[in-house]
Amino acid sequence: MSRTAGRRVRKSPQQRFAEIKAAAGDIALAEGLHHVTIRGIASRAGITPGLVTHYVPSMDELRADTFAALVHAELLELEAEVAQADRPIDALRTLIRTLFDPDRDPITGVWLDAWSLGRHVPAIADAVRQEMASWQNFVVELIDRGRDSREFTADDSDAAAWHLIGTADGLNAHSLVRYRDPASRSGLLARSMEHDLGLPAGALQA
Repeated sequence: MSRTAGRRVRKSPQQRFAEIKAAAGDIALAEGLHHVTIRGIASRAGITPGLVTHYVPSMDELRADTFAALVHAELLELEAEVAQADRPIDALRTLIRTLFDPDRDPITGVWLDAWSLGRHVPAIADAVRQEMASWQNFVVELIDRGRDSREFTADDSDAAAWHLIGTADGLNAHSLVRYRDPASRSGLLARSMEHDLGLPAGALQA
């Protein structure tokens, strides 16, 4: 409970759980998904550890839900940004450039944490697979639009999308230890996708 104007205010279970989820998200972005703990949440939300355990029966489930909420919000933002492009090739340029924006490092860290934790935590592994599938569908649809408009000539949109995502994931892992610079990473992915999509050299780097 909190104190307002000299009196104690009881929060509803929905409000309290929302506070806990918000604290978990803040911790995951600032410190890493590994640090989403009972004590960490209690400290961040200004409540007792006992209250956290009352509302959170499983920390594994909370970490999985926290991961899913953060990366799903990221995908929605990217979809909105890419949708502003007039042509599929412009949309792909925007996506490649945005993927390596240093401002995305916190969410990249959350992805890497989830892959690591998912080795031993089924709930997190399941959440990771679902979000990866959402990304795959997003990129496949983008490539298919380019094929329909005859801007791309990929024989297999699914394989090309997987190649893009896998390469981006690896290069984003490099970014967390500052290996190479964002322009170099985006240039490498652009050249790779130009080959996959039958585009002339430099087409995705304009």
